[in-house]
Amino acid sequence: MEDIARWLANDAPHNGVKELFAAFCQQIVRSGMPVGRASLGLEVLHPEVSGWQYIWTDEGQSVHASDRATAPTSHTYLNSPTRIVDETGKPFRRVLDAPCLDLPLLEELRLKGMTDYVMYQLPFLDQSRTAVISFATRQSAVCDPASLDRLELAANLLSPYLERHVLHHIAVDLLDTYVGPNTGQLIIEGRVDRAAVELIEAAIWFADMRGFTLLSEQAPIPEVLAQLNAWFGIIGEVVEAHGGEILKFIGDSVLAIFPTSAGRDRSAACRQALSAAQEFCRRSDAENARRISSGMPPVAHGLALHAGAVAYGNVGASRRLDFTVIGPAVNKASRLLELAKRLDRIVLVSSAVAREVDQPLLDLGRYRLRDIKQIERVFTLP
Repeated sequence: MEDIARWLANDAPHNGVKELFAAFCQQIVRSGMPVGRASLGLEVLHPEVSGWQYIWTDEGQSVHASDRATAPTSHTYLNSPTRIVDETGKPFRRVLDAPCLDLPLLEELRLKGMTDYVMYQLPFLDQSRTAVISFATRQSAVCDPASLDRLELAANLLSPYLERHVLHHIAVDLLDTYVGPNTGQLIIEGRVDRAAVELIEAAIWFADMRGFTLLSEQAPIPEVLAQLNAWFGIIGEVVEAHGGEILKFIGDSVLAIFPTSAGRDRSAACRQALSAAQEFCRRSDAENARRISSGMPPVAHGLALHAGAVAYGNVGASRRLDFTVIGPAVNKASRLLELAKRLDRIVLVSSAVAREVDQPLLDLGRYRLRDIKQIERVFTLP
């Protein structure tokens, strides 16, 4: 155990849980413990993934994700040693010398030649989420008490290194979920000073749902939320698929950007934003057709596209910041969205975007936008 502790402190790979766990299991075997299979279950905080299971054997390693919506009630979890350890907070051990009909996993291991199984709860500081490790052996004799003590101590030595990875994973996942991956990476890197902004070029996407106020007044809240989430879900998938990033949801509105980068100039950003708008319209039409066939009203929306320089960074109070974009280009996109509603158009495209794309657009003429001096020439999809 002293050798394993020294190895964890000085030589273990800490670039990821998978690499660390595999190397740890190999060290366990080298130390003389007859482990033929080890499993690591770590719960995370993600809207879609409940957690990750890492399974190591002397033949290789595999990683499995569990679905957040179904994991707590799944047959696999309810009939597992993990549930027992979660509920009792104590180690679980069983000698596999007879059929294990109550725990299918153990019966599967027994049929594969395993003779002993033990699971420990990892002593994380945060005990509100699952963190367990298990070991199984193929040796003919069961593990003696001294070997079990060594395995538990080894798990405890590994625990703080695993918790570091879990906490980092949770932080990254939460930032990705609530502010977006690009913005989240900037925050992780230390961009947390108020008014710390950079000027970037971007295509700006501004969309809203029409008739939302009336819907909110007439429909039950669960129905309103379901419809809003379905609509936001389509936008999220489309924007992400075309290289954009949603910055915020404002009531029934969505603000997203397609920033320029090393491999994407302003023209490319505008083309991707327009392509995303077209796909969004197609998918919205398909969703509305489904709604109508089910006896539900269609969902109308408006979408404005503009491009220009924006200030991208932190704005807000000293202890409550918002990472967003501001500037005249954002204001103009917002006003274009207002005009789209007045003109009863689904999509409006500014001249700044129109001159950057190579597909034909329908010229609607020149209009004055609220609070903006310059008259804007606007376009729409044919």
